[in-house]
Amino acid sequence: MPFSKLPTPLSEALAARGYAAPTPVQAAVLEPEAAGRDLIVSAQTGSGKTIAFGMAMAEALFVDGALPPPRALGALVIAPTRELALQVARELSWLYAKAGARIATCVGGMDASRERRALSHGAHIAVGTPGRLRDHLERGALDLSGLKVVVLDEADEMLDMGFREDLEEILDATPAERRTFLFSATMPKPIVALARRYQRDAHRIETISQDRGHGDIAYQAMTVSPSDIEHAVINLLRLHEAETAMLFCATRDNVRHLHASLVERGFGAVALSGEHSQNERNAALQALRDQRARVCVATDVAARGIDLPSLSLVVHVEIPRDAEVLQHRSGRTGRAGRKGTAVLIVPFPRRRRVEGLLRDAKINAEWISAPSPDDIRAADRERLIATLLEPIELDDEDRALGARLLAERSPEDLAAALVHAHRARLPQPEELVENSPAAHRAAQQEKHRPGFDDVVWFKMNIGRRQNADPRWILPLLCRRGHVTKSEVGAIRIGQTETFFQVPRNITAKFLDAIKRTADHEGGDEGAVLIVQSDGPPSGTRGDNPRSGPPPRARLSAAPGATPRAPGGAPRGARHQARPTHGAPRGPRGKGPR
Repeated sequence: MPFSKLPTPLSEALAARGYAAPTPVQAAVLEPEAAGRDLIVSAQTGSGKTIAFGMAMAEALFVDGALPPPRALGALVIAPTRELALQVARELSWLYAKAGARIATCVGGMDASRERRALSHGAHIAVGTPGRLRDHLERGALDLSGLKVVVLDEADEMLDMGFREDLEEILDATPAERRTFLFSATMPKPIVALARRYQRDAHRIETISQDRGHGDIAYQAMTVSPSDIEHAVINLLRLHEAETAMLFCATRDNVRHLHASLVERGFGAVALSGEHSQNERNAALQALRDQRARVCVATDVAARGIDLPSLSLVVHVEIPRDAEVLQHRSGRTGRAGRKGTAVLIVPFPRRRRVEGLLRDAKINAEWISAPSPDDIRAADRERLIATLLEPIELDDEDRALGARLLAERSPEDLAAALVHAHRARLPQPEELVENSPAAHRAAQQEKHRPGFDDVVWFKMNIGRRQNADPRWILPLLCRRGHVTKSEVGAIRIGQTETFFQVPRNITAKFLDAIKRTADHEGGDEGAVLIVQSDGPPSGTRGDNPRSGPPPRARLSAAPGATPRAPGGAPRGARHQARPTHGAPRGPRGKGPR
């Protein structure tokens, strides 16, 4: 028996579900060296980690092969989003059903009074989001004094979403002798620090492949003209005709725009972003599961915790900000042995950046051309022939109607009408700009701005570490230098410095204004040092403030950096520096509860 080490109720539940053998992460938590210890587990999304920690916590929960009465809460599972928390609760429910376990859920968007009643009646396991669990703890509804196991699921995501303070308050209220399981796809420094503080002699389990991001995902990247991104998305959807596809955008505005465009063209699509209520999210997910919709357009944060077994295509409509986001997005497909495809849509000028991103993620992606209308029509023909030649069961009424049609039309006309009816339901493919070196050069020429043939480079003492972003740097330069937006050229952001262009014919005026507005002793935007430079250093990232939304900057800064506003900008630029959707909003505004 592959699960003979588990209590009988759990092994029977696994057998009833058709589990023949444990996945690598499940096998690792059952090894003798993991018994009775804290665990740090790095496992890819979709690797069976929920069942893994359900197995691991059984050792602490069962007494003499059975669960005791739920007088005190035995296990607590903390997840970053309500969708993931509810998914975890569903998985643990069937795993512990034969043991008679009571499982309580505590997530935002649900009836808090009902959750408090469930906790007061007793539960063996509670699953919830950090904010809602903290609320119940502070109200006295959540008693952690008898806790034996606490699980942090997707811990890196919780810290990224700003839940550190909530997690620390919850963990500080748990008994010192409890076991702590920390599951995280990545192990950045904040996760390591959290483990050191709250774990003792933790056993490390690493099951993520070092060769590439996910073994069951085929990665592809394709270059397109920046103006053709939306058309490329449409042609990808038409080429693959995936049972379920997920499209990732960076902002809720872009989600709204792309979703409306797809619906207008006849695609069955739903949208998920921070502006949607819980009821709207539930309706969208149900439409995907029922196949009433086949395309989901989402932001990174809104898609966390979503598990769609039929999802076979992920499209990165906007380039992920780093390798971790790339893998998390792509990990929504290729689960449980299924094959999936992840495609990055890359504007011509961003290819080098994406190549570096793929190297960081240790992913070997195939560079392909965008699907042409001819490619899509060829694929449509093959799918149509396969569909129409599938064996079907016919009754007498079907045959009678077929005979009547044959009496009116020839077999060739009837077959052509059937083909026409099938093809009429499909959205039309789009014509794309030619993907060639000449097209690349033409796209670069389109970016050239008149008046910037002769420029002078300047630099300022803030960069990515200080959350530099063209959206607030550009207004700051206009105020400090007494220039207009059209008089600022390319902006290139480095790690600790930012370089920008000013036309040579206004350099003297710009320098004079910079000196008069400087205030190096104060804490306002005048404290930002701006000086003339010989040019930008190699390796900086170019951000044209007129080429669309820039990549979202990390919300972090180095010690001793220039004073910042809450969103990362210097204090004088506070109104320009609001964090983008999905970033932490402050001590108590940290995403869904």
